[in-house]
Amino acid sequence: MHGVMPSSPVEYRLVRPDTAAAPAPQLDESQQAVVDHRGGPLLVLAGPGTGKTTTIVEVVVDRIAREELRPEQILVLTFSRKAAEELRERIAARLAGSAGVVPAMTFHAFCYALVREFSDPEAFAAPPTLLTAPERDAVIAELLAGHDVESWPASLRQALRTRGFAGEVQSFMAQLAARGLDAADLRELAAARQRPDWARLADAIEEYDQVTGLQNLADYTNLVTSARQLIDDPRIGAQLRERFGLVVVDEYQDTDPLQVDLLHELAGDGRDLVVVGDHDQAIYGFRGADPAGIAQFPEQFGTPAAPARVLALRVTRRFGPEILRAAHTVLGPVGHQGSLDPEILRRHREVSSRAPYPGEVRVETYASATAEAEHIADLLRRAHLDQQLPWSDMAVLVRTGSDLARLQRALVPAGVPVEVAGDEIPLTAEPAVRALLSALEAADLLARGFPLDPEHAQVVLSGPLGELDAPALRRLGRALRQRAPERRSTELTADALSDPAMLGFGRLEPATAEAVERARRLAALLRRAAKQISDGEPPEQALWTLWDGTDWPQRLLTQWESGGEGRLTADRDLDAVVALFHHAARTEERKQRVSVANFIAELRAQQIPADQLVGSQSRPDAVRLMTAHRSKGLEWPLVVVAGVQEERWPDLRHRGSLLQAEALDGAHAASRSDRLREERRLFYVACTRASRTLVVTAVETPTDDGDQPSRFVRALLDAGFGPADPGVLPRARPRRPLSLRGVVAQLRSYAGHPDVALRDEAAAMLAEIARHDVWAGRAAHPDRWWGTRELTINEHPLKDPDAPIVLSGSSVAEIASCSLKWFLSREARGTRGSSTAQGFGLVVHAIAADIVRRDVREPDLAEMEGHLDEVWDRLDHQAPWISAREKADARTALLRFARWHAANPRTPLAAEHAFEVELELDGERAVLKGSMDRVELDAEGRVHVVDFKTSKNAPKAAEVAAHPQLGVYQLAVAHGATEELAPGAPSGGAELVQLRQPAGAKHPDVPKVQPQDAPAAAEPFFALDLVRDSIRVMREERFVAMPDTCSFCEFQMVCPSTTAFTIGGGEQA
Repeated sequence: MHGVMPSSPVEYRLVRPDTAAAPAPQLDESQQAVVDHRGGPLLVLAGPGTGKTTTIVEVVVDRIAREELRPEQILVLTFSRKAAEELRERIAARLAGSAGVVPAMTFHAFCYALVREFSDPEAFAAPPTLLTAPERDAVIAELLAGHDVESWPASLRQALRTRGFAGEVQSFMAQLAARGLDAADLRELAAARQRPDWARLADAIEEYDQVTGLQNLADYTNLVTSARQLIDDPRIGAQLRERFGLVVVDEYQDTDPLQVDLLHELAGDGRDLVVVGDHDQAIYGFRGADPAGIAQFPEQFGTPAAPARVLALRVTRRFGPEILRAAHTVLGPVGHQGSLDPEILRRHREVSSRAPYPGEVRVETYASATAEAEHIADLLRRAHLDQQLPWSDMAVLVRTGSDLARLQRALVPAGVPVEVAGDEIPLTAEPAVRALLSALEAADLLARGFPLDPEHAQVVLSGPLGELDAPALRRLGRALRQRAPERRSTELTADALSDPAMLGFGRLEPATAEAVERARRLAALLRRAAKQISDGEPPEQALWTLWDGTDWPQRLLTQWESGGEGRLTADRDLDAVVALFHHAARTEERKQRVSVANFIAELRAQQIPADQLVGSQSRPDAVRLMTAHRSKGLEWPLVVVAGVQEERWPDLRHRGSLLQAEALDGAHAASRSDRLREERRLFYVACTRASRTLVVTAVETPTDDGDQPSRFVRALLDAGFGPADPGVLPRARPRRPLSLRGVVAQLRSYAGHPDVALRDEAAAMLAEIARHDVWAGRAAHPDRWWGTRELTINEHPLKDPDAPIVLSGSSVAEIASCSLKWFLSREARGTRGSSTAQGFGLVVHAIAADIVRRDVREPDLAEMEGHLDEVWDRLDHQAPWISAREKADARTALLRFARWHAANPRTPLAAEHAFEVELELDGERAVLKGSMDRVELDAEGRVHVVDFKTSKNAPKAAEVAAHPQLGVYQLAVAHGATEELAPGAPSGGAELVQLRQPAGAKHPDVPKVQPQDAPAAAEPFFALDLVRDSIRVMREERFVAMPDTCSFCEFQMVCPSTTAFTIGGGEQA
């Protein structure tokens, strides 16, 4: 041992370094009035950018500088950790060299400190673990899962096991606590109001309190309740009131009734109390915050002599008059605010600006959500490259979290670095987390002796741990089927992951051998993780084995080092993985020992995103992407408020809960006008985050039932914030992305140009880019240009060569129109769900068919409309006004059908007649299969097929003569499709009955009828050629894009016939 132990104790002192205090800011007159205030409670109305934080800091500094109070005698409360940290830092900077620290903290931190200070020390030997909202949801869901369903009222039994019900219970518990009530109070209310659901819920709340107490858990609501109960103790209450000579509260509009009650007990005796808030920024009603709290403050905290004083900050330094005017345009008039003086409210709104920039406001509409996202990416990149604006000086704000992933997917590939807060997107929604959890779940199943589901095995194998693409999976399956040809390859693959011995093969061709080896390594890895789980290791350890057992971490590092979009994707995946391990460690600390199955179930049940370790600090080089609620208190030079669509913003859906927490104090759920006012305030908050440029975007589709801009956008356009030319159409997708990817794509297109000089210049520029960027080097190489390669041949035929080709009338029509569209919709199944127009048609067709089945000659219009009323509300309409208009059109269609049916001289034989007939053409067998809307027999004994149409557009008369669908129906009749209805009867023709088109101006209540003649005996029927062409297309598997029908095609973005949706392409004319 070197040195000698000292003979006497050594004293250490922490010495504060000598630092100069930050200079005092120059306050405006309204701010100085707040700082000078003494003697009683004060409400400060502070709009966006009016310097409320500066004012709060100077209020504190002034009291200390004048030696009226010591730092520890001033309590500052706010509503976020970041805001509390900023206040502490700014106060400390202004008081540099002063002794003591001003306690600036969140309400919950203050309550936690009280509970720790005044509770029994033995009870706090191990401080309770605070539950996040998702963790609280999971605990509640776990408790509910153990309940006997029959013990709950019948009205709630079906909801009991759902994830949403746990959230309902949590929300109810929060509302109950916010009113200062507990389970016993709820039981009394249940008896008084005859609410058996509340009585059962009171039992569940007591059980929750017992379980969390035994596990030493606490949630934020209970924390405030405990603190409030402590202050009720006269001794503790007096001690706290003596301790704090001044209490300052920021963001007062965000307080809930329980927090206001606590504050009243602490500082409601007429002492110095300064609260700062803004009713126009009250946006947290869904969390229990009471927007009326500000209006009630003067009376609630006033003295018997007079109500509390109210002042307003009058100068904004954040933005210029244009942004302020735009924000106020949507906010609407001031309105009545309780006991607040209307003149004070007017002065609060009518602020002056001292911002260094005048401000710019732009409102843009786009033809599609894809176009909107790509233009936002283009706008951000241009601001960064042309204006040298740092990425961190920009933000994109949306109404709901569902838009975050959509925009992130568009921005990252466009080369825009994006940061989404860790508590905005659920952890399980991250691709990297899903991959690890799937593998962990597979290992857990193996540990418990259960077989793997084939679909689950495919997910794990094709993920980043297995890294087998579709061809590799097929090769693996074929190798396994050599030993068991009678079994499906997917089943064998799942068994092989459970039993690695199945993957022992002799010599295989290289590609198959590589696939088998990857599967073998993954199976061995799962076995190692399963062994750890069987040995009782925590989930965190098994996760680490899976993560560290492949080259995935190294691949992510390589991807990050390659730059470009690969770096952004790798960043996101690595952040997600770190957050997952953080959650696993926290779960182990909270629950000591938790099974893997419970860990996975709890994590997947957490639908509310949790605040993770990752994302706690903002990256300095990324655009912030967040919801408008989360943007409160922040600002950026450039802000894009995106996705401002009607029915989504404002979101006016009824928010009354299943358990009706809003009825606890006898009130009713917020009215539609209340919800609209809160939505206006939320939009106001979003717009006022911008200091230089505000861009508001929305989608405006040409169809009536498509996306339409919000009324907020319309208000801004009416106020003159839109394009100079009001006739400007919504913008299509950008001509070329302003990104390295877009530049490379355009240069690649020039590299094949017939102009030699242009071609050579493009090749030289590609080579130059490749020397400076790894990703571009790969993308620029001609070997990776798939468009220059020969067409590939599918390993397996699309249609069984030994089976006939099955065709319907609609498929023949689609192939004739555009075979690529047919393939993408019918074979690839790439269509979206049923549209409103399809629902309209199904309802009208069903009612028309019912008339025939019941053999009604004179339809009763009232009865038909009754059937319409029964089913109409089940259709999904985007807006009430669209539903009303479409229903009126449906009534008109039914009226036209009734008139046509009654006047039709032919005899109806069947409705929705299913048929299937086989024919042979040029050695190929085909089956015509489908359903005829209506089959009729005329006076001459001929069959007529009727096809009802409910679209808004009818074909031209010349087109009807060769209408594919009608032609196929007549061809089917000729081959016996109606033989059982009318034996031996020939086709007499077919017709389209356009129920949405009038026969003419003089006959608006009669449908337009478009007949097609019967086949002429001496001439070849055109439908035969269409069927031949359809068979040839399917056999040759050449699906060609036909650009004549692109206007409303949902596959435009993947269609090679137009450059509107290709990287580097131009807008479609």
